[in-house]
Amino acid sequence: MATKLLALACIRNDTYGDLSPRPHYPSMPKYPKGVLAQETSLQGSETKAMFSVTGMTCSACAGSVEKAVKRLPGIREAVVDVLNNRAEVMFYPSFVNEEAIREAIEDVGFQAALIKDETNKKSIQVCRIHINGMTCTSCSSTVEKALHAIRGVQEAQVALATEEAEVHYDPKIVSHNQLMEAVEDAGFEAILVSTGEDMSKIDLQVDGIRTGNSMRMLENSLQALPGVQAVNLSPELKKFSISYKPDMTGPRNFIRVIESTGSSKRFKATIFPEGEGGGRETHRKEEIKQYFRSFMWSLIFTIPVFLTSMIFMYIPGIKHGLDTKVVNMLTVGEIMRWVLSTPVQFIIGRRFYIGSYKALRHGSANMDVLIALGTNAAYFYSVYTVLRAATSPDFEGTDFFETSAMLISFILLGKYLEVLAKGKTSEAIAKLMNLAPETAILLTLDEEGNVISEEEIDSRLIQKNDIIKIIPGAKVASDGFVLWGQSHINESMITGEALPVAKRKGDTVIGGTVNENGALHIKATKVGSESALAQIVRLVESAQMAKAPVQKFADRISKYFVPLVIILSFSTWLAWFLAGKFHGYPESWIPSSMDRFELALQFGISVMVIACPCALGLATPTAVMVGTGVGASQGVLIKGGQALEGAHKVNCIVFDKTGTLTVGKPVVVNTRLLKNMVLHEFYELIAATEVNSEHPLAEAIVEYAKKFREDEENPAWPEAQDFVSVTGHGVKAVVRNREVILGNKSLMLDHKIAIPADAQDMLTETEGMAQTGILVSIDGEVTGVLAISDPVKPGAQEVISILKSMNVRSIMVTGDNWGTASSIARQIGIETVVAEAKPEQKAEKVKDLQAAGYAVAMVGDGINDSPALVAADVGMAIGAGTDIAIEAADIVLMKSNLEDVITAIHLSRKTFSRIRLNYIWAFGYNILGIPIAAGALFPSTGFRLPPWIAGAAMAASSVSVVCCSLLLKYYKRPKKLENLEIRGIKIE
Repeated sequence: MATKLLALACIRNDTYGDLSPRPHYPSMPKYPKGVLAQETSLQGSETKAMFSVTGMTCSACAGSVEKAVKRLPGIREAVVDVLNNRAEVMFYPSFVNEEAIREAIEDVGFQAALIKDETNKKSIQVCRIHINGMTCTSCSSTVEKALHAIRGVQEAQVALATEEAEVHYDPKIVSHNQLMEAVEDAGFEAILVSTGEDMSKIDLQVDGIRTGNSMRMLENSLQALPGVQAVNLSPELKKFSISYKPDMTGPRNFIRVIESTGSSKRFKATIFPEGEGGGRETHRKEEIKQYFRSFMWSLIFTIPVFLTSMIFMYIPGIKHGLDTKVVNMLTVGEIMRWVLSTPVQFIIGRRFYIGSYKALRHGSANMDVLIALGTNAAYFYSVYTVLRAATSPDFEGTDFFETSAMLISFILLGKYLEVLAKGKTSEAIAKLMNLAPETAILLTLDEEGNVISEEEIDSRLIQKNDIIKIIPGAKVASDGFVLWGQSHINESMITGEALPVAKRKGDTVIGGTVNENGALHIKATKVGSESALAQIVRLVESAQMAKAPVQKFADRISKYFVPLVIILSFSTWLAWFLAGKFHGYPESWIPSSMDRFELALQFGISVMVIACPCALGLATPTAVMVGTGVGASQGVLIKGGQALEGAHKVNCIVFDKTGTLTVGKPVVVNTRLLKNMVLHEFYELIAATEVNSEHPLAEAIVEYAKKFREDEENPAWPEAQDFVSVTGHGVKAVVRNREVILGNKSLMLDHKIAIPADAQDMLTETEGMAQTGILVSIDGEVTGVLAISDPVKPGAQEVISILKSMNVRSIMVTGDNWGTASSIARQIGIETVVAEAKPEQKAEKVKDLQAAGYAVAMVGDGINDSPALVAADVGMAIGAGTDIAIEAADIVLMKSNLEDVITAIHLSRKTFSRIRLNYIWAFGYNILGIPIAAGALFPSTGFRLPPWIAGAAMAASSVSVVCCSLLLKYYKRPKKLENLEIRGIKIE
């Protein structure tokens, strides 16, 4: 009796919420029933912890763990899930901590470990902030450091390539406004992209507002609506930003409320022109324009400076005019160069001063510091020579005004080209966002479902449960399901599936896909931020934020890079100056236009401006951005740099069988008739019999029989009389006055029906191929044999063969029996099979392979494979379709095609080789460039790199790294896959 009570205690879902029996993550209520939330404030903030508990075998074990935990002080609640070997504990940290709870579990004889990723997972939100003003990895590191210093921030990633920060924070401790303040305090401009709250948001522009009172009246009217979470106003733009729950309300309700508010009804509401996501693109365009404008203005001043110092000095007439002395040794040319270069240095180049000040204020040094130091050294030395020439009758010196002006011009050109190229790396997201149609046709139906009216609306005004009409050739306006009509839909832009997919009543559709031929009426189920398209965009954005482990090396180098370059630059100047002072090199080495000090200064400035930390900072993120974008366009969603880095090392793939290597449901694969009979008539009789059964094999037979009556959506089968289902054996009925029996051998023998030798041979053959053989008897004679199996996916054999040629080992792990597993493995060419494996045993097999030195990828359907997907170096969830929020997987394959596994590995290898190439170029450039700029070649060849050429080389290095990453846009799948003809499932 006690055992029964303990068993009930373990499974009482009504008390402890929605504990899932699946090996996915259980979701728990915040407070157990019967306990007021206010009570928690008496004890301080409540915390939730999840523990993995191994060694539990029954409900009695779970009961003893629960009892041990509840004995501890400060425990709010404890729930033990024996099926998933987990314990969830709600406690007050002021009384007890996770370590004490873990020890209490181990004291009763079980192994326990804190699952860190799931502790407080529900309370953590993800905020995205756009950051203006970052120039190199030193800037992004400064922002990251500032965010990590805030209490309540769990994780912060700052991406230089996207100029965005992704912050995981606890909203109970810190707000997104505080995060933005921290970015601003670090010296950069912060623009909020999203707060991570589980809400949709829309911006409305309201015309007709004349007073502040009108604004407040409208705000109160909107706040009163159920489902509205927050209303933010921008009075100068007449903009209302409304956050809401799409299950309860929607944008059309807001517009109706606004337009009906007030007696005169003068208010008119429309969607704010920028639209969703438009702000980021607008900023990108504005940044490109700014750099272009700055470059053009600098060119206007720099070209005359360049001409007066480099070209006109060799034209006799002009040279004489420029050399005309004004005061003492001060010439007209020097005054012109000083006047023209000053606006370039201090007005056009002020961004470098601002950037340097902000960086130095926070104890870091970035690229702006190098540029400011280099140009200042050239400019102020030139000012010194001009002032000396004006005050001395015999001073002869050379100015370097052209160095500072040309340096700034070339760097601005480089930044302009870099921003232009960086914009192209995020084209994948822009293309995805543009898939949504601009307008939609909203239908109004009466109670009987007849269409009363049609209205064309902005697609962003669609609300949940709206009925939308999709005409042939139009884009599907929202996720939903078909209420009426038949058509084919091209889903290639979302899933990468090349062939149009047939849709009829009840089938789901994805927003952004294209309707090919028939008209459809669909019911909207997911709108705004909930839609598949929005989820894909979010996933790709997050992937582009996630840093690859290899990037940490570059980030570490960038911390010391700028100070090291400054030391090298000063050392270069000092070495050349001292060498000249003490006659360490011959006088003939000094150009006629300068002295020893000026020669040393030129070498020092060249070293300072040629060093490029930007190329190092952009090497990984730009390649990851383009690679993940290309993957998304092919239906392969790679969750960031870590997944890419893991996938390129994979040399062993563990495949789940059902739904991964096979189709995942029973299908009739072969039909053999033993009597002269029309196949159509044969299937008419057996479908009429099997339609009364709910067995999966019966469903497969009926589904196959429908192929012979393609003209009907739901065919009516002949009436079956005297239907009997014999459990474990088969069925029998009388159809059209003919006795029909379907089942196994024992059912036939029970009814005294002789089994011919041909039928016996066919049964033996089907069993050898891991298929289920079903005998069909009509009027007491065996008329045919059906072969039913879960067929292997098209192209599986070829995919395993291609993986072998890529030196990737393939292993099959399944919960199915050894006979079926071995047969499928033989069929597709897999040599190693693990059968009859439970979900946790799949994860153990993955760990064993890792211990043997393999880099393991697990390919599964993301349901019962999640422990193995998490355990593997790279988890791939296959055939996810619109359900892309599979947390366990690193790579989500949208289609069910196995060749996408090869695409994912091949793309990751290509991307990583591009990252490697970028680093070789970035390091190689600095390793070769700095010694050349320091004058390493000057003694032997007389070659000297002027500072302005060094600056141009620095600008070109960043652009070249981004362009190198952009070449990934032209990625092509392996030729073997292009030649692979994906066959349909062969059905005889």
